Amino acid sequence: MLYRIEDKGREYGSYVRSGEFRWFVRETGSPDARRGTIVFLHGAPTQSFSYRVVMAQMADAGYHCYAPDWLGFGFSEMPQPGYGFDFKEEEFHKVFDDLLVTLNITEPFFLVVQGFLVGSYGLTWALNNSSRILKLAILNSPLTVSSPVPGLFQQLKWPLFGEFTCQNAVVAERFIEAGSAYVLKLEKADVYRLPYLSSGAPGFALLEAARKINFQDVLSRISAGFSSNSWEKPILLAWGISDKYLPLSVAEEFKKANPGVVKLEAIEGAGHMPQEDWPEKVVKALVSFLY
Repeated sequence: MLYRIEDKGREYGSYVRSGEFRWFVRETGSPDARRGTIVFLHGAPTQSFSYRVVMAQMADAGYHCYAPDWLGFGFSEMPQPGYGFDFKEEEFHKVFDDLLVTLNITEPFFLVVQGFLVGSYGLTWALNNSSRILKLAILNSPLTVSSPVPGLFQQLKWPLFGEFTCQNAVVAERFIEAGSAYVLKLEKADVYRLPYLSSGAPGFALLEAARKINFQDVLSRISAGFSSNSWEKPILLAWGISDKYLPLSVAEEFKKANPGVVKLEAIEGAGHMPQEDWPEKVVKALVSFLY
């Protein structure tokens, strides 16, 4: 099975050496794109593959787009914990800073973030670097202290059971399907499954990241940092309202804390990953917001 799927899922992508690490980065559009640069960040336990359709259409709309696989996820390098990378928040921030330098993204850009864990680290990076961001779009992500934490991340913290769970080759596709109203088509499921079939390293990367994060601390900082007293840049919440992990009430509560800058657009028919479930509606929301 691995032989049949190992070449799938690399649309618009190539490998980039940044500092000590090798990243897989998807790119669409031209560096001279008239409307500017967008960086798309995925959450755990998925990968940048989820943005492929959105990226293609946003390039057609005049944007230069990048979407990296976070270290330890997708097709990027899988560092061994304890040997130069320990999967802590500040380390993800540091390597992302290095990657932006490598990609020559020196001017303020548009940032799109979705998902749990490394998705949350994308938001805390934004809080630390607001001057580098023109506008921020958030697809379904935990944003408030009341945001539920899916059972997967709780299970990964349990001794022994976490080690077993992280080596399940279908962990990513099952997580996606459990948060959506849809079952992934086989050709898509193959790509989300591939890193976990290729070696045990992606599973252990997920395990380390899940055990290092303090969800309540991170969500407290996100909730406070994007409140009306702290954040002024425009924010779009493009929210799949059929998300079985994060109800629409999370987005509504977040918007209430900063109604002057937060625009909420409900994506009907989409679940936890609207960019995968209904990319055309996400593109429509992004084009209207970023223009």
